[in-house]
Amino acid sequence: MVKQLCFFEWTVLCHLLLLVAVCSKKHGNPANDLVDIINNNRTSQKLPKLNDSPGLGCMALQYVELCKGNCSTGNAVNCKPPEDDFTEVFAPNCGVELPTFGTITGHMVGCKTKYLEPSRAFSDVLVKDKKALSLLRNKSHSKVGVGLVGFHKSFFWCVLFSDGKTNSTFVLDDHGEGIRQKKGCFSGSTYTCSDGEKTKTGLSFCNILMVGLLYIYYILQNFYHC
Repeated sequence: MVKQLCFFEWTVLCHLLLLVAVCSKKHGNPANDLVDIINNNRTSQKLPKLNDSPGLGCMALQYVELCKGNCSTGNAVNCKPPEDDFTEVFAPNCGVELPTFGTITGHMVGCKTKYLEPSRAFSDVLVKDKKALSLLRNKSHSKVGVGLVGFHKSFFWCVLFSDGKTNSTFVLDDHGEGIRQKKGCFSGSTYTCSDGEKTKTGLSFCNILMVGLLYIYYILQNFYHC
């Protein structure tokens, strides 16, 4: 009986470790995952990878934060901020040093009434026609940033491209310490990602499972001396 319980204890421990790994992976940063998918698509066409710019990523998040709630049919975002917003609103909100503001060579924006994993967001929302694919593979791009945010069970994605130099454009003040991120995700970020209701629900479910398994493991350890 004790041997069976000890075996059960090890089984619980293994499941607990596996759950921690799965939850950590699941709730990473989907904006970073999208950058990886973009770069994989480019390298498959023998094009150079794009540098993941947190300055661009933060501004992409600002873009969809401003446009959230404007999801029209066909997964299109019915919103186009004025060009001045990039330098007068988005860049200051992100702490991008204005003298380092470079040229934005293109952008892709899309939305969906439910959350999609990065691979599906890429193919179903952002790159769903030849025009978007051509933009993605433009040889003039050198940097990329991705932002996403959830709003009332809808999700909004934005990708910004630039031809700026790697270390001298879209530079963040104090290495981004001034950014105050309350919602959403952006690529290149070291901040905890909060991509809306999916993350909150998923994290709660993971936390409940982990607490339950820890409780069972504690009982087995303390009462059966395995």
